[in-house]
Amino acid sequence: MPTTATAASRRRKISRRDDEAPLIPILARKVREIEAKAQRSKLGPTNRVKFQVIAFLVREERARVKAETELGDAARVELLKRLDGIATILAKTAARDTSLIQLLEADQAASPVAKRMRRDWLLESGAELAPEELIITDAAPVRSTPVVPEALVERQVTPPSVESRQLAHPFLAPDLTPRAESAPRRRLDSWELMGPLYKAFESGAGGGAASMELPPPPEYDHISPKGREVMVHQSRFVEAVRAGHRSFLLADEPGLGKTAQSVLAASVADAYPLLVVVPNVVKMNWAREVELWTPQRRAAVIQGDGDDIDAFADVFIVNYEILDRHLSWLGAIGLKGMVVDEAHFIKNLSSQRSRNVLALAARIRERTRNPLMLALTGTPLINDVEDFDAIWRFLGWTNGEKPGAELMDKLDATGLTPADKAFYAEARDAVISMGIVRRKKKDVAADLPDKLIADLPVQLDDEFGRSIRQAERELGERMAAKYRRIVEARAAAHGTGHASRGPDAIDDDIVRLVAHNELEESKAAGTGGDNVFTMVRRIGQAKAMLAADYAVQLQRSVEKVVFFAKHIDVMDQAEAHFAASGVRAVSIRGEQSATARQQAIDAFESDPDVGIVVCSLTAAGVGVNLQAASNVVLAELSWTAAEQTQAIDRVHRIGQDEPVTAWRIIAAHTIDTKIAELIDQKQGLAARALDGESGDAGADESVQLAALMHLLREALGEA
Repeated sequence: MPTTATAASRRRKISRRDDEAPLIPILARKVREIEAKAQRSKLGPTNRVKFQVIAFLVREERARVKAETELGDAARVELLKRLDGIATILAKTAARDTSLIQLLEADQAASPVAKRMRRDWLLESGAELAPEELIITDAAPVRSTPVVPEALVERQVTPPSVESRQLAHPFLAPDLTPRAESAPRRRLDSWELMGPLYKAFESGAGGGAASMELPPPPEYDHISPKGREVMVHQSRFVEAVRAGHRSFLLADEPGLGKTAQSVLAASVADAYPLLVVVPNVVKMNWAREVELWTPQRRAAVIQGDGDDIDAFADVFIVNYEILDRHLSWLGAIGLKGMVVDEAHFIKNLSSQRSRNVLALAARIRERTRNPLMLALTGTPLINDVEDFDAIWRFLGWTNGEKPGAELMDKLDATGLTPADKAFYAEARDAVISMGIVRRKKKDVAADLPDKLIADLPVQLDDEFGRSIRQAERELGERMAAKYRRIVEARAAAHGTGHASRGPDAIDDDIVRLVAHNELEESKAAGTGGDNVFTMVRRIGQAKAMLAADYAVQLQRSVEKVVFFAKHIDVMDQAEAHFAASGVRAVSIRGEQSATARQQAIDAFESDPDVGIVVCSLTAAGVGVNLQAASNVVLAELSWTAAEQTQAIDRVHRIGQDEPVTAWRIIAAHTIDTKIAELIDQKQGLAARALDGESGDAGADESVQLAALMHLLREALGEA
């Protein structure tokens, strides 16, 4: 233990070193932030820019230290050693996410956001900058970006009827709306704002539900077709469209009728032709909803190359998987609006699916003044608050690097900066006012029955179950061995015991590192070898017959049951058991055609002889209405709380008049139990960001990572 005098002397030495290179402690702090995010697999756009800027400033600072003539040799060696430490952390981070390596190219840190970040850190260090480094302007936007990337040009198709439509209307009606003048310089132009905007939602700044102020409902319902009636919350949304608002993140909880609201919004806005991009499973349902709510409009469902579509339709419905071959003609047909259903599907900006959607959205905004743009999802945040990024880009609120002009004006009007604590509540409100609409069932559908999640533990007592528990122990011991090697190596490097911790203390940072590495190796291995994914799959297989038998007993009491599973073999086992038990069942799977899927849904909903529908969590977890049942059996657990919620809400939605119970089948004394517990805990992010509830802002690592950390701690003997 150092004496007070020794500690004071050490602080003076560190202070002198910092005086000689005041930028280094700033870079050290920033690189630790990046490292922590990388360990949680949460390197979004803002943190990737930070990675770039740190790397380039380390290079610049190393060159400056080497060239500094007033530095003594000892001081120079010490400063270079500290810079090497930062570079080492960068290298380890890039090893975890190899896509970071391409960010180190010479021209990668030249974006306005990167320049602002570099300038702000240098100013914080006390550096004096040239006038041209203080004022950073944004590059002029590139107009008419091609909708079809070069790699997809050869895949483009033009259905024959589209050519007929184009010949019938060879010229699109010109948009004569006066264009806005170039925006004047704003007070916040020099600030990096995307990080603070995400932080405002992540912390739930200001509290309150993330829903813009909506007009009151009209006294009379003038929009519903004969025989149908909109609910109050739906009519208020449509009234906002009637009042002129045109871009929305409609984030109502699943089951509150987002499809109907969107169809009516398009009618009120006269946003035709309208493009609707959806998961394959709900294409037919969208066509039905268009017919139900706007019978005067025609919907065309695009299948394959679209050879038989009606190109004179008002609404074009296409699934994500085939959008890439229809980009060319959709980008030229004069769309006045676009709906993206289950918009969390585009959260991965590196995927072709996301790029296709964003390219079409940009083309529509270029050619149409104030188009109707709707992003629909009851679960916009899956793992991280930066899941908002792609949705905000689609809506035109941001470009990923900075807010758009309208949002910038709102932020500027607050009179605050990110340096002010009050900025975050104001910033959250500003984004919400752009068009976030979030209503919860308990608030707008008071007559909707209650929802209960009940856990049913089952014992895996056979040889298969025992082998699963043995595999769990072996996985835990394998990670524990890695943990001990790291601890021993660190102790040897320092010539001491386990740092400042007690000899039996568990180092959370090393636990997280070992678990993260195991998770990455498991992802790379896929279904090969013993890892967390194969283990969970084996648990699902072991539970399959137990879950199926429970569903049979339940069906004999309640008549209709929805059975969810994640893997095909579990579904197959369940269906075989239902057939052997004399229970008629239908299934909804990913490989089905839209027609076959809809036939299965109709049979379950209307045929009294069909007692069970067997559903894939991924194929039937969104956009399917199964209100004929009020009981759901979850044979396998999902990795996300959002996926579980989506599945249960196929039943718990408008039209349901009985209390809903979801029965989770959980394998006792296995990792299954911990996964169920973690899923329940992972509701915190959406509760903070969307519903204004308080919660732990630091517990947002993935369920997979948290489960592996739990196994490792068990193996290390932590109580």
